Amino acid sequence: MEYLDKIKLVVVVAFTALSGWLGMLAVPVILLFVLATFDYITGLAAAKYRGNKISSYKGFQGIMKKVCLFYLIAVGAILDYTLLYASQYIGVDARVNFVIASFVAVWLICNEIISILENMKDMNVSFPPFLEKLTQNIRTQMETETDISPTNQSDQKNDIEKR
Repeated sequence: MEYLDKIKLVVVVAFTALSGWLGMLAVPVILLFVLATFDYITGLAAAKYRGNKISSYKGFQGIMKKVCLFYLIAVGAILDYTLLYASQYIGVDARVNFVIASFVAVWLICNEIISILENMKDMNVSFPPFLEKLTQNIRTQMETETDISPTNQSDQKNDIEKR
């Protein structure tokens, strides 16, 4: 078996095992891993353009921040299992797995895409104007939809009462 075939085999086995273990959450987790890697690399490249120094301490902080992304998904999965357990205990048949974890993963994927585009913008990389508008729209929606400050909570309460 050639060296390249061995690498392919390892990748296929790893992806199959991950898919079997995570189910529908496998694709978002893999996407997040790829995007987090791209974000880390583009962040290192953009540091020069921003006038920041690269140090091993800051690099380690960045890696730990990326690891915490996956901890957030794990927390979402724990909440999913807790809700599934509670629903079975009270007799409700909830057959959906990883709902909260999937929402967390998609939210993190959107953040990583925004961060990659910001890094590229800092490096003076040109990209289509619609992509920048789309990114700003996603960022605005994510910030307003996930803002749970007291003022936003009262706004949301008023919106619900109006409906």
